[in-house]
Amino acid sequence: MSTPDNRETGGRRPQRADARTNRERILNVAEEVFGKGGRSASTEEVARLAGVGIATVFRHFPTKAALLEAVLVQRFDRLRAQAETLFHATDPGTAFFDFFSHLVADAAGKIAISEALLEAGGENGGDAARASDGLRRAVGALLQRAQRAGAVRDDAELPEVYALLVCTSRAAAHARLEEEVRQRMLAIVFDGLAPLGTRERG
Repeated sequence: MSTPDNRETGGRRPQRADARTNRERILNVAEEVFGKGGRSASTEEVARLAGVGIATVFRHFPTKAALLEAVLVQRFDRLRAQAETLFHATDPGTAFFDFFSHLVADAAGKIAISEALLEAGGENGGDAARASDGLRRAVGALLQRAQRAGAVRDDAELPEVYALLVCTSRAAAHARLEEEVRQRMLAIVFDGLAPLGTRERG
């Protein structure tokens, strides 16, 4: 039986099934551990909770920064995939606003992982930056669909809408807003994004 050409896997040998399983488990555990613990979390804790030795963690991810970057890539890719499932939603406005709300609620973990990455000597660039750009484009596609449906004002462009998303996300995460306060904040933001004739009146 022929063996796979290494050129098809970027010059690397294909990972065995158990190695792939270990890698996925390490990433999933690391996302939870660093998402909650941020800079205070450790790779030793990840190894313990994943049920592998620390050498196994570093065999897959040579440095803590490499592990954290892979975690961010996984997180951004998952969110982008979630956004893409909404591209053909029957109510584009609800799809856009619900996903905006989801990103704000999800932000605390992402910020904690990003801060841990910087602390570990990594940068928010490379693969993580490309994955983040993919999420941004997916949000832009949801925004355009919502605008075509008349649910979002047509003079709002992605740069300022994404800036609103980032700012509200950081505010909710760093201020540790209660869910009720976060929802009221989002209601004000969404009222500002709505077409003039449909905005709520106080």
